[in-house]
Amino acid sequence: MELSDPAAPDPTTSNNATTRRKSARTKQKPVLLQEVPYVSSVSNGSTKRKRADLRDRASPDPLDDVSDEETSSDDSDGDPDEEELKEKRMKASRARKAASKPAAKKPKTASAPTTKLAVRPAMNGTKNAPKPKKPRARSNTVVSDSGTGLYSEIFSHVHTLDGVAADWMTRYEQNPPNAICDLINFVLKCTGCDLQIDVHDVEDPDNATSKLTDLQEEYNRLKIADYPLISKGKGSANFRDTMTDFFHSLISTAHAAGVLYSDERLLESIQVWVTSMSSSAIRPFRHTATVVSLAIGNTLCSLAADIADNVAKTMRQKDSEQKKRIVNKERVAVLQTKVADEQGKKAAVESMLEDIFQSVYIHRYRDVDFKIRVECVTALGTWITTAPEIFFTSQHIRYLGWVLSDPSAATRAEVIKQLSRLFKNKENVGRLRAFTERFRPRLVEMASRDAEPGIRAVAIELLDMVRETGLLEPDDIDVIGKLIFDTEPRVRKAVAGFFAENITDLFESAVEDLGGEEGISEYLGTEVEDDYDTPRIAWLKFICLAEVLQSYDADNDGGSTEFARNGDDTESLNVGGADSRFTLAAQAIYEGVPEVKEWEVLAGYLLYDHSSLPADESDPERAFQARCQLNERQEILLLEILNVAVKSRLIEAVSSETDKKGKRTKARQEDSRGIQERTAIHLAQVIPQLLKKFGSNPATATAVLRLEHVLNLEIFQEIRQDSTTYSSLLDDINKQFLTHADQGVLAEASTALLHARSFEDLEEITESKMQVLWEDTVNSLRTLASGDDLDSDNLTNLCSTVRRIANLASISDCLTPFNAEPLSTTKNAKAPKSSPHAILLALINEHLTNDEPDPEAAEEVDELIVSAMRALLFYNMWLARSLHAAFKDNTPIPTAPSYDEFAQTVLSVMESRKGADPVRLTAAGTYLDLYTLFATFRHNSSPTNELITEALVQNIPSNAQSAITSIFTAAEKQYAKKSHRALEVAEDDSPAVDSDPEDSSSDEDEEEEDESSGKSSRAQHGKLLAEKRLCELAGKMVLAVVGGVLDWGEDEKGAVRNRLKLNRLRLGANYKEVVAFLDGPPKAKGKAAGGVGKGNKGKKGGGNKKKADKSEEIVRDDEDSEEEEGQVLEEGGEEDLRERELDGEDHGGEEGAEEEEDVRAEQREDNDADDLMGD
Repeated sequence: MELSDPAAPDPTTSNNATTRRKSARTKQKPVLLQEVPYVSSVSNGSTKRKRADLRDRASPDPLDDVSDEETSSDDSDGDPDEEELKEKRMKASRARKAASKPAAKKPKTASAPTTKLAVRPAMNGTKNAPKPKKPRARSNTVVSDSGTGLYSEIFSHVHTLDGVAADWMTRYEQNPPNAICDLINFVLKCTGCDLQIDVHDVEDPDNATSKLTDLQEEYNRLKIADYPLISKGKGSANFRDTMTDFFHSLISTAHAAGVLYSDERLLESIQVWVTSMSSSAIRPFRHTATVVSLAIGNTLCSLAADIADNVAKTMRQKDSEQKKRIVNKERVAVLQTKVADEQGKKAAVESMLEDIFQSVYIHRYRDVDFKIRVECVTALGTWITTAPEIFFTSQHIRYLGWVLSDPSAATRAEVIKQLSRLFKNKENVGRLRAFTERFRPRLVEMASRDAEPGIRAVAIELLDMVRETGLLEPDDIDVIGKLIFDTEPRVRKAVAGFFAENITDLFESAVEDLGGEEGISEYLGTEVEDDYDTPRIAWLKFICLAEVLQSYDADNDGGSTEFARNGDDTESLNVGGADSRFTLAAQAIYEGVPEVKEWEVLAGYLLYDHSSLPADESDPERAFQARCQLNERQEILLLEILNVAVKSRLIEAVSSETDKKGKRTKARQEDSRGIQERTAIHLAQVIPQLLKKFGSNPATATAVLRLEHVLNLEIFQEIRQDSTTYSSLLDDINKQFLTHADQGVLAEASTALLHARSFEDLEEITESKMQVLWEDTVNSLRTLASGDDLDSDNLTNLCSTVRRIANLASISDCLTPFNAEPLSTTKNAKAPKSSPHAILLALINEHLTNDEPDPEAAEEVDELIVSAMRALLFYNMWLARSLHAAFKDNTPIPTAPSYDEFAQTVLSVMESRKGADPVRLTAAGTYLDLYTLFATFRHNSSPTNELITEALVQNIPSNAQSAITSIFTAAEKQYAKKSHRALEVAEDDSPAVDSDPEDSSSDEDEEEEDESSGKSSRAQHGKLLAEKRLCELAGKMVLAVVGGVLDWGEDEKGAVRNRLKLNRLRLGANYKEVVAFLDGPPKAKGKAAGGVGKGNKGKKGGGNKKKADKSEEIVRDDEDSEEEEGQVLEEGGEEDLRERELDGEDHGGEEGAEEEEDVRAEQREDNDADDLMGD
């Protein structure tokens, strides 16, 4: 009898059991009932009750035992009566008939229901069963609801996966249908449900599809929202690895036992169910089955590689045996048989792999779920690298190329990863040539235009490998090289190595043209370490770098740097302190080109006079110097790189003071100090020389003046350098300030002077130099303002002088210079006898209307008014600063200073202009800043100056408030028009006042011209500039409202606030954040939602956190949607299609939508199963 047979007698009830019949089970290891296939659970009782039931089933009728005992003891007990024997035989016959049906099946099968608990078979008493090994304490919620079965054996980790696979193979050899049924039920359990099939379903493979349909309907009724492969719960982290490792062990065991080849039904029976599940409309079924099938494919690829190695090894042994003088024919025959056997196995494995590829991969690599697509891409990459003889063909690798256009970023990233594995092996170049030719444009497009910066970065690294193989075209190299100017830091960092290799190739070509490295070294001589003024071979690397950067900059859509500084509009986009595109590119180049780190050599190259060439044209040194000559654009580029090199060198010196553990050592600090000292000394010597050579050009002068910002003057003073060196440096900076009218030069010179003032030991020298600047600029202002008629030259000089005064006022106290009366001994008798403050006010009032017919002259007049307003606003800021200091010290102030005249002048500028004129916008901002500035005295008054405070704190008049609102409306409409946004019109908006029709039409014509010309970058520039102006004005209005000087009247209170909020959801996220300050400071996101109260434990805390995360994500989505709300999108255009795609995405959690999507995808696949992407 078998263990599961209910009619089997209990051997322990018979005294002669051990002598009469000895079961083979006593010599085998303990058997678990869940190992017996096709069993199901019928009891939910306690463990003890289940074990009692099992014992009852082992001996269901005590009459069996009695019969056996009495039969075996007939000789000792005597003959019973005939009636008793007849009755006993009848009862025993009934019991045997009851157990005859299950006993008729194959050995070790049971149709009777049993529990899932493990039960040890009874021992014969000869020796005790070994104590089972205590499993490791390892919590796993994956098996929390299943205590028996193959699923429990695998995930309980009591036995190794190889042991579980071997046990399953043993059961398969004994009863294949039961074992297959158990395995398929394990796969179903891995989908997150308790649905099962029975042995009849396995014995009828043609019915697998209909059975799965029934299971799907049952699964839908259960409404399961999660499944283990994607679950984030505790214990699910290693689920996928454990599941795939089991199938690896299973296929490997079948291979080792030979069953994989001798019994074709093994894999066929598994694949019938797994393949059908992989095409299921239910995502858990489809995903789990795909992972299982791909895992089997991974193992088969490994086996194919091992078999191929064995065939090759055996062939070598056979060939070696045949080459011997005395050939062992018997050994050769054995080896030949082994080769044939291995080749048969190889053919079988290849057939299995091709079946998996055709039935699973080509359908699931384009699945609607990106996770399944990622699984397919990973598997194909593994197959190609593991079994290249089978899968490294154009027919298979093209699937990776098609997935390069996948809409999911994760899938694109995975295919780039797999392709990088292939290109990393130089031996694969020949096989990848056709693939590269076909899909190279798509790879270049991904590197330059992909929406995800991370994917662009890895695509660039892949193309760098392609470039090393020589399969990248020169045009493609230039496209990737231009990404050194990209706005994304990750992209610039990734392209640095690619760009550096291009420079190296160009450098090596230049060296060869000049006679090779040895020939150049002969006529250049030995390089002296500290002599940076003599020619070096590194200069060729610098000129190659400058040429490439210049070429890439010229080919850029935007033209030259920042549109060649065209107009004030472009300049106003530059953010103070922000790095230029060349600076950002140089930061990436610094890490890729080692020669750039030697900034002293670069400075010597820039200072070298290349105009003095040797007379002999055949002289190789002449050819070298001619090759190293720089043009003006290249000089600007190398000066930008010099700035970055110096800054990066100092940053490295400071960071080198600490080791990886954050500890500082004396030796490290001394080395860092030495680097900083040498840099400061050399830089103080180089900057004046660079200014002398490049100071005449505003672009180069700006770059050189920026070097002074990194000069550590504290170290300069500590090493007790001659003060005349520093004084000479300040004289050079003053000279640049006085001789240039370019705003960039003035800003850098002002910053350099401000940097110099920050050191107390050098403050006296700096103040004396700035005093000289004030005297020169004020005298120049008086001289130029004295003329009756301003010609073009005088107007330009006057505009430049007022601009210098505004820059000086931003860094130095201007109260004394602005209030100073002219000396009676002035050389110019026509000079005005008034202070600079009065002169600036007069200049503004004189040019209110700006009736200049010449556009250039009109632009200079506008710049004059803007600079004068800036200078006077800085004057009032310094005045407020001095008043705050007096209030703090309780110093009495005799009379309150008045700013009414300046306020009235600025109001006149606003009223004299129309629409969103830049000067009008600047005037409105200045007016708001002025009143907000003195509103700060409301909270900083002193008892001795209460009357002064009342005079200083004033509210903006009603007429000025109306003018500001009108200007805001014009700026709002201008931005809405440029960004194609629809606005909600306020009730009190007046078209006649808000905007100028002529100005609007001209802007529209200009925009249409830009779009028709294809100048999208300039259109984007205009859009950004309009948004910047709108947000600046709105921000100042918000400050004025919060400060209580705007929107204060009882009749009009709240009007400005409501006007600002009217279109806050239609003008983008930046404007929305600015207006949000009307309701107070922004609250920290997630602070309230992230916390959990004392009573909230366990699931509640996790639920709250999850809800908070979801809410935060929804908020971000709302902000994005609000930013795009109101836009007029062209139907069928790119933006419209993008919006529709975003609206149609699966937002996770709606099972019905997911299933409908799966069903539609499945229908498409069924209708066109042979149609592949790209065919």
